[in-house]
Amino acid sequence: MIAMIVRAYVSIGSNVERDQHIPQVLLDLTERFGELRVSSVYETAAVGFAGDPFYNLVVGFDTALDVDQLAQVLSELEQRHGRCREAKKFSSRTLDLDLILYGDLVRTDRKPYLPRDEIARYAFMLEPLVEIAPDVRNPLTGELYAGLWAAYDKGALEQRRVIPPWQQRVIAGYNSHPPESLLSSG
Repeated sequence: MIAMIVRAYVSIGSNVERDQHIPQVLLDLTERFGELRVSSVYETAAVGFAGDPFYNLVVGFDTALDVDQLAQVLSELEQRHGRCREAKKFSSRTLDLDLILYGDLVRTDRKPYLPRDEIARYAFMLEPLVEIAPDVRNPLTGELYAGLWAAYDKGALEQRRVIPPWQQRVIAGYNSHPPESLLSSG
């Protein structure tokens, strides 16, 4: 039987030792899934609690794993990076990996719920997703995520693109003309 290949999108966030956990999980994901489509990194104020700012980004990759296998791999990566599952929903995180889209799968009966409804609510998911996948549609509603981002109320947005220290070190090695892929892999 031939395995079906699906494009998955994962939201990545960290506000605890974020300069350690984010680049390491990008390496972990690359080792496991091959080439990643990576958004810019966004520094985002903590949502729902007082805490240090997060680094957030979205990656896309192709996988032959079924949705539950992929969710298990992501959970194992979180645990390897010190994620405490007993923590409150809105709290500091060493690493938060949320499967937000798995092809066109709509799943509302059990976790992971797909498409992730937070995509349209949280700029830290929506903006980086649109950056790397502007033509992707919500499989439930058919709406383009790019259209949702265009209509998003950005008035109170506490989020900005950044080049974190670990990314700056890589770019510095290219003198004054780094490849565009290092500035934004989208």
